[in-house]
Amino acid sequence: MTVGLEPEPAAAAAIAGDRIDVLREFAHELGARGEKLGLIGPLEPPRLWTRHLLNSAVLAPLVAPEAQVADIGTGGGMPGLVLAIVRPDARFRLIEPMERRCTWLNEQIERLGLRNAEVLRGRAEEYHGAFEVDQVTARAVTALRKLVPLTAPLLRDGGEMLFLKGTSVESEIDAAEKVLRKHRVRESAVDELGVGLLDETTRVFRAKIDRHG
Repeated sequence: MTVGLEPEPAAAAAIAGDRIDVLREFAHELGARGEKLGLIGPLEPPRLWTRHLLNSAVLAPLVAPEAQVADIGTGGGMPGLVLAIVRPDARFRLIEPMERRCTWLNEQIERLGLRNAEVLRGRAEEYHGAFEVDQVTARAVTALRKLVPLTAPLLRDGGEMLFLKGTSVESEIDAAEKVLRKHRVRESAVDELGVGLLDETTRVFRAKIDRHG
């Protein structure tokens, strides 16, 4: 049975701004091919915009101007490729271990004409020491106590973590207390994004690395 793609919500244009046409192209491709390629589940097309695309895109205002960003476990493109679409001024390294997903991501970067994104095949820890970025993003990768050690070494001193999280984020923070302290994570907070725009708002864990603190 073919499941229809969710109609574009009214909030999409407000969130994506003048990049909405590019986001629409990506939505069409992901909706048409995502399930076959194993990027999204069979129940996802009817909620593709609200659950995946806009859930990722509302993070865009927190990306610093012209920032260097690493996105961990990009998968089908959330949030890294979506952010690259909406924030053409910033540069994104999309880190993904699975070859077929990397192939998909590279196809989309070329098809959409994105000059601010590159795909790095592998796991986050394989790039420790290879570069440092201003911000690191992740969505539905793993719990904070595991995610922080994977991502902290990718950040410059003063760099920022932006992790999309669910309703259990507060308990994740409690469970990661020792890890946060070990990696000198400071100024942690949970922000709620998409208020007044999305029926289901997005939670983001924000924190900075202070290696000299």
